[in-house]
Amino acid sequence: MTNAVQQEPRASFDAWGPWALLAVGVVAAAISAPLTGMDGPGKIVSAALVPAGVVLQLYWGRVKRKQPGPSRTGVCLFLLRWAIAFVLTWANPFFAFYAVTGYYTAARELPRRLVMPGLLLTAVTMAGSEIGGWPPHGLILWIGFFLVLAVNMGMVTVFTRYALQEQTRAVVQADTIAELERTNTALQQALDENAALHAQLLVQAREAGVADERRRLAAEIHDTIAQGLTGIIAQLQVVANAPDLTTARTHLERASALARHSLGEARRSVHNLAPVALAADGLPEALKKTVGEWGERVGVRAEFTVTGTAEQLHDEVSATLLRIAQEALSNASRHARASRVGVTLSFMGDEVTLDIRDDGTGFDPAAVPPRTRTGGFGLDGMRARAERIAGSLTIESEPGHGTALSARVPLVRDDR
Repeated sequence: MTNAVQQEPRASFDAWGPWALLAVGVVAAAISAPLTGMDGPGKIVSAALVPAGVVLQLYWGRVKRKQPGPSRTGVCLFLLRWAIAFVLTWANPFFAFYAVTGYYTAARELPRRLVMPGLLLTAVTMAGSEIGGWPPHGLILWIGFFLVLAVNMGMVTVFTRYALQEQTRAVVQADTIAELERTNTALQQALDENAALHAQLLVQAREAGVADERRRLAAEIHDTIAQGLTGIIAQLQVVANAPDLTTARTHLERASALARHSLGEARRSVHNLAPVALAADGLPEALKKTVGEWGERVGVRAEFTVTGTAEQLHDEVSATLLRIAQEALSNASRHARASRVGVTLSFMGDEVTLDIRDDGTGFDPAAVPPRTRTGGFGLDGMRARAERIAGSLTIESEPGHGTALSARVPLVRDDR
């Protein structure tokens, strides 16, 4: 019953998801046509292929009702949809909204041996869109294309393997639990009621663990990979408009470093390891390095200060405060348009406080709508991280007067 409930949203999205993504791509391409330089041939191609995509999707729905699993017809339809999406993205990069359909359908539409090639084809289309569209012009954009393609495939590989491992583990666990329940029923008829209650508790515990792991991975993806990709795209945009080769090479090196860092963080997130910055240094050193690198990358004056007597903190406390600082700095660069940011780490008896202040545009905290999805990112994600270790997060801001964020958590020392 649980699997059926979990599959209903997925099946629903399989039905309307490609239509929605195609519609978003069409609207985005139409709006951006004057900006992307979409010429007459591009418009003609789009006008021909969009209806072809609609017809393909209608036919695909009919095929899936008869053959729900992978099949030769499904492989041909997947390749045909990829080809349509690739040509549309060539005509206008915003058709990548439609191309991303390949990421979540490859594992179900293709035989297992063809899943990674299918994901690679999708990644090629997405990477071309992320560097500004097909074809890349000049050596620098080709280098950028292969860099972005490598990052996309690295993340797809890591999380595809993780998903397959989790799926296999869940099947094994379900089979084991079912076998235990059958054995208990056969051997202890008198304890049927207790056995049913025990099985229910096991299922609830497993579901709670899976939900907690999903929330953890979602927060890690937002705090590491998404921010890393944002930085890479920003650096590549500078490369595209660089006045000379030296400047372009500098920003390409930064983009490459961000890509390696993001890939490392992705691998560590999958295995639930501490952030890379904490692997060799304590929290004060990791924060100092993070603040300095962020200020240099975004061109904002950033200062870091430690008050009180620094102590070696528990890994979970250090990782929580570091992630909160990274998210706060990311928000400052994306939204605040600040010229100065100050970060202070204070050791105060049995508490540790992290304060981040900026002189940016500010906002009205009461006007920010709460996220309705469990876990959340951004402000909700930072607050959830602090509360997970019995801490709290407060925000003071008003339009035109900057923002001050303070995270207070218990001082838990490293017991090693």
